[in-house]
Amino acid sequence: MPEDIGSTVPRRQLGRLLRQFRNEAGVTLDAAAEALEYSRQKIWRLECGMGSVRVLDVKAMCELYGVSPEMTEAMRGLATETKSKGWWHAYGDAVPSWFELYVGLESAAAHLRQYEEALIPGLLQTRQYALGLARLDQPSISDADRERSVEVRLQRQGLLTRRHPQPPRLDAVLSEAVLHRTVGNRNVMAEQLTHLLSTAERPNVGIRVLPFVAGAYSGAVAGSFVILDFPATNGGRAVPEPSVAYSESLTGALYLDKPNELAAYHGVWRSLEQLALDEAQSMDMIKRIIGEMRHD
Repeated sequence: MPEDIGSTVPRRQLGRLLRQFRNEAGVTLDAAAEALEYSRQKIWRLECGMGSVRVLDVKAMCELYGVSPEMTEAMRGLATETKSKGWWHAYGDAVPSWFELYVGLESAAAHLRQYEEALIPGLLQTRQYALGLARLDQPSISDADRERSVEVRLQRQGLLTRRHPQPPRLDAVLSEAVLHRTVGNRNVMAEQLTHLLSTAERPNVGIRVLPFVAGAYSGAVAGSFVILDFPATNGGRAVPEPSVAYSESLTGALYLDKPNELAAYHGVWRSLEQLALDEAQSMDMIKRIIGEMRHD
């Protein structure tokens, strides 16, 4: 796998296949652990796509579950891909373990639909805006560690302009409050909003504003979230990675991929699309706010 994608998707794909074949074989987690002389936790982690997988382990599990030789070989190939490290591994602790999965999924996505009610999304931030946030969120860390944290965010933004694989489509809906909430100072905010205008000119980026006058929207309790959709693999012949709804908190995150969970977030997104200004109106609002900042 290329470095900018990493191993997140093949780990998840392989994990789902291992769980599927174990269930089809009627083998419980405990029975598999006993037969393979693994811990129950190890099998659970492999099925959840948490970490690289040894080819030897895949072979042993496929034998236990009666998987065909052809499928076993395909899964051995996936196991090899799970050892690939994405670019973010070079930043160590600057990428928290709970966020590492998201960075991998984001890098592999074909379409990102993001709603933000408090802050400019990370993929659209300027360096000075990101630094201002880091000073607020991590006041006790060293300047060097803070810089590393910001560099991760800026590196992530490269996926919007990369040449290969094809960059994803980003559709962002921002609460109007995001545009008025000052991070750093007014000059930093004016620069940040100007950056939104220029980024929105990219053919794969759409930015819309949910104005205060729109009132509450369906599912407003959801808060900020991202829906990630993934491309088909193997020239469209293979089933794509299932979509994921991502919701972040101060110390962790939720990764929601059950049909009812995704349906709920899709419903919220439709409500946001109906209430948000169109792209041209959104750009006009951003320009007006920049003008107010620079003339006050």
